[in-house]
Amino acid sequence: QSFKEIYSLIDRISSSKATILLRGESGTGKRMVARAIHKADKKRKDKPFMEISCGALPREIIESELFGHTKGSFTGAINERKGRFELAHGGTVLLDDIDSFSLDLQVKLLRVLQHKEFERVGDHKTIKVDVRFVVSTNQDLEKAIVEKKFREDLYYRLNVISINIPPLRSRKE
Repeated sequence: QSFKEIYSLIDRISSSKATILLRGESGTGKRMVARAIHKADKKRKDKPFMEISCGALPREIIESELFGHTKGSFTGAINERKGRFELAHGGTVLLDDIDSFSLDLQVKLLRVLQHKEFERVGDHKTIKVDVRFVVSTNQDLEKAIVEKKFREDLYYRLNVISINIPPLRSRKE
């Protein structure tokens, strides 16, 4: 796909609630495309755009970062805290490097994608959110499924609309 085709596609899909999977090498502009999708959505553009670099967050805190936590739910949880999914209510969440999620976290993300709900760490109260998900990867997710590193059911939830971002070396413009 050329960038002209990508921007034409963004206009057509911007109001869709479908999850969007951005594929491409590092540095190809996946974040820029995700932000453009958010800005093109008339309903969501004035709501939060929450960018989460999944590979950069330490495994010990990623669940709390995404879902939030209650006071006392773990050592150091001195206050109740909203997670990024809750903070992005009404807007768009970019999960960058989705392939770095552990299998147990993939199960929890699947629930959020399917039902638009979750619980904070240490809580039993269900929180509903209206969030559109854009996810990105520079990895071969189909290969990760075969290697049992990525859940097939999650892959099908993420791969509703797929956009391949061309590498910089193939872009003459």
